Formats: sequence, C-alpha cells, structure tokens
Amino acid sequence: MDLKDRIKTLSGQLSKEVIGARRHLHANPELSFEEYNTASYIREFLRKLPIDQLDEMATTGTVAIIKGNNPDKKVVALRADIDALPILEKNTVPYKSTNEGVMHACGHDVHTSSLLGVAKILCELKGEFEGTVKLIFQPGEEKLPGGASLMIKEGVLTNPSPKSLFGQHVMPLLPAGTVGFRPGMYMASADEIYVTVTGQGGHAAMPETLVDPIVVTAYIITALQQVVSRMASPKIPSVLSFGDIEGKGATNVIPSEVKLKGTFRTLNEEWRMEAHAKMKKMAEGIAESMGATCDFNIMKGYPFLANDEQLTNRSKSWAEEFLGKDKVVDLDIWMAAEDFAFYSHHVDSCFYRLGTRNEAEGITSGVHTPTFDIDESALELGVGLMTWLALKELAV
Repeated sequence: MDLKDRIKTLSGQLSKEVIGARRHLHANPELSFEEYNTASYIREFLRKLPIDQLDEMATTGTVAIIKGNNPDKKVVALRADIDALPILEKNTVPYKSTNEGVMHACGHDVHTSSLLGVAKILCELKGEFEGTVKLIFQPGEEKLPGGASLMIKEGVLTNPSPKSLFGQHVMPLLPAGTVGFRPGMYMASADEIYVTVTGQGGHAAMPETLVDPIVVTAYIITALQQVVSRMASPKIPSVLSFGDIEGKGATNVIPSEVKLKGTFRTLNEEWRMEAHAKMKKMAEGIAESMGATCDFNIMKGYPFLANDEQLTNRSKSWAEEFLGKDKVVDLDIWMAAEDFAFYSHHVDSCFYRLGTRNEAEGITSGVHTPTFDIDESALELGVGLMTWLALKELAV
C-alpha cells in the first residue's frame, strides 16, 4: 500500500474518534484566551501518543513535536485555532453548546479535532518519513491581538524553525469533499475603529439650542465612505463598515454623545496607514465644522494574509493527487481577516479551505451564525489531506 492509500485508510479508521473529539469540543466551547478546558483536553489527548515534545505556550496554547527519521532534515508546521465565539447556538443537535452564549460558530472545533487526528497518523508513520512536524494549537484567533502574534512572540517559530506552515479552515460555501486554494494575496488586514462624537444634548424640540451628535455622526459615516469609493485605488480592495452605533437619547431627547464602532479592511499596508490618517482627519474636521468634537481611535489588527505562491501551487497539486482534480477549486480574494496572517509574514505559508456544506442535509449556514454546523464527513478528508500535505512538503 502506497503512502497516499495508507493515509486514507488511517484517516478512515480514525473518523469516528475525530468526530467524537469534534463533538466534545463543540459542546464545550470557550472564548478567546479562556480556553483552559480545551487546552487540557488537547494536552491529555496528545500525552497518550508517542509525541517527542509537548510544550505549553501563551497560557492556553500547545505545541507538539513529532520527529521522523533524520529529524533535522526539514521542519513543517501545522496550525489549528481552538477558541469559540460569543454566540448563542440555535442548533438542535446532540452536541449543542452547553456553555450558553458561547459557540464554535467558526469551525475551530473542526480545526482542532482534525489536527489531533493528524497527530495520531503521524505518530503511526514516524518511522516512514524524514524530518519533523510541529503541531500548533493556538488560542485567541477571534480576538485582538490574536493568539498567533502571542505565540510568535513566545517563540513558536523557533526551536525548531519550520520551513513552511499550513493552516486549514472550514468553508461552508464549498461542498464537503472539496477544498480550495489561492496562491498569493488571499485575505485582508482588519482594524477596529472606535469613535466618540460629543456635542450638547437636550430637548429634541429645541435643536437650535443644541449640538446634535447624532446628526454629526450621520455626516461622518456617510463622508467616510469616500475613503473607499473615491480615495482608494481600484486596484486595492478596501472595505469600511460600521456595525455599532450607540446614542442613548429618546424620542424627545438628544444625547450629548454618540459612540460608533466599525472595521476597516484592505490588502495593502501603505494604503492601510494612509487611509487611517485620512479617516481620522475627515471625521475630526466634520465634527469641528458642526460645533462638535470627535475622538477617533483605530486599533490596528491583523495584517493581510498572503499565501506563498510556490508552496500553495504545489500544495494544490498534491491535493489534486490526493482527492482528484474535480475536488480542488480556486478561491477568490476574501475580505475577511485571520490571524494566521501573522505567520504568513514570517514563514512560507499555505492557508487553504475545507468544504463543509451539505445542501441535502440543510447544512448551509455561514460561519459566525448561530446555526452554523458542518457535514462531519469533511473531518476524514481534513485529517487525511493535512497529513498528506505535511509529508509531501517534508519530502521536497
């Protein structure tokens, strides 16, 4: 039996165990940087395997080392994120979240259980490959400053240093049984915007005696869209959205201040910094011209995610070899953000997508929704493909 068939057989044999691990994690989700029980579960699982080294990092992060023959020849890293989101789950499944208001709505339970399955297969095959595989179970992907940045600061990319790094993420737009790749620029940077507009509140029937911060804020929101529609190069995709506006007045009360929260995303670092300055200047100028003040703060978040072109192209080719060409698709640029991007700025990286959709079973909800779920047949593919990619890359 060749290596490809061996991996497929082992991932099939592990399918029930990996599904069980996924369901346990899904039923017991924990928020970013609070994944204490999740970390304990991961470490207990790994300690039962012939892992060569197991380290704790960034409090709830875990790094495992699996050495094959000639372990210093090459190092490949595989990453899974472990945190959940503050979402109340609305699914009616046996593994529904038991932590009310917290849910694995972005598939990190899938990523973690898949990597645990990969660990078992790699330990089974330790005598059949050369090099070392580093497994990274990373906390806090969903919350700034991002667990990836903390893991990097604590040395996750050293001792030993990987030559390449893979990340796998669920994608409910793709049917289960398929995967997607995109070489080069793939995902956007993401910054958080916090604005406070201060005026002079009072009785809504006497606006001429007040400085209405709601009206000022409305002008600011509308004007700021020019940063994307009129100031950005058409060659640089950008998104500016505001999702939270708070002005605690009433039907007959104009408040003294309005708070605004939003996000800015783009694919170019130079333009990113330029846009920050333009937004701040514009908002503050509008407020001043209308007699109000504006406190405009930008919290710099994750950088853009760029997949190494050579690594991603050969990974796509290996995926076609493993699954068949009809199961591998090309991805478009996506304006969502991912803290895996931090790794991509330090080491050759490939961040690819695992299809989880099953329309016949009604599994179609997007990530970050209260009804998100997956076709669990995707887990067997996820385990097998990630193992295959790691071993193929070690052999290059």
